[in-house]
Amino acid sequence: MLIDSHTHLDDPVYDADRDEVIHRARGAGITAVIAIGCDLETSRRAVELSDRHEMIYATIGVHPHEVKHLDDTTLTELQKLAAHKKVVGYGEIGLDYYYLHSPKETQQRQFRLQIGLAKTLGLPIVVHSRDAKSDTLAILKEEGAETVGGVMHCFTGDLEMARAAIEMNFYISFSGVLTFANAGALREVARTLPLGRILVETDCPYLSPVPNRGRRNEPAYIRHTAHALARLHPSQAPESVMKLTADNATKLFRI
Repeated sequence: MLIDSHTHLDDPVYDADRDEVIHRARGAGITAVIAIGCDLETSRRAVELSDRHEMIYATIGVHPHEVKHLDDTTLTELQKLAAHKKVVGYGEIGLDYYYLHSPKETQQRQFRLQIGLAKTLGLPIVVHSRDAKSDTLAILKEEGAETVGGVMHCFTGDLEMARAAIEMNFYISFSGVLTFANAGALREVARTLPLGRILVETDCPYLSPVPNRGRRNEPAYIRHTAHALARLHPSQAPESVMKLTADNATKLFRI
């Protein structure tokens, strides 16, 4: 039993074989997949995927790269999408100071705005944070994000950041990066955190885990990340670790 807590299965790279990718996920023991929205169009596509496939659930939201385009019309349309029975989260939203596709001030303002909308909708928040540790944590705290909780997606931060997020009712989600040779510090974070606050994700089509690194990622590959996590917690059987991360995702997204 496994849940891939963060995917971009609407991406055009899957247009030729999306059904086969989903079939392989089932064959690999994946019981649910979360399709993530990054703007209005991808949010719509995520919801459409959830309509077509029983195992897929959706989130809606506007990624920090795209928030310079976020306006009242988009927010209204997102609120309409949120009424869909398989929308289970709000995001991915947050701050990305690495690429700065949107100015910092715009990112911060729209992050606050979208946290407020997530709270209004009663949806857990899927957070993207890159090179923005202090501001991400400060805004989550100031905006009362702990009332809905959420997940720090594709976590690559330090133990201090992880613990601060957990204190605010957030889970920590590890991607295929956990399997990379140069990710020793991240593995120490994953080893230290309680399994009851950990999720796993592919973030596909990106960040394929070893031994598939460099190829297009897909939900079936989540087993490699889950096994890497299990090796860091040897007191638990691998299948128990997988089930626990799935239980965590089920609890967070109420699926």
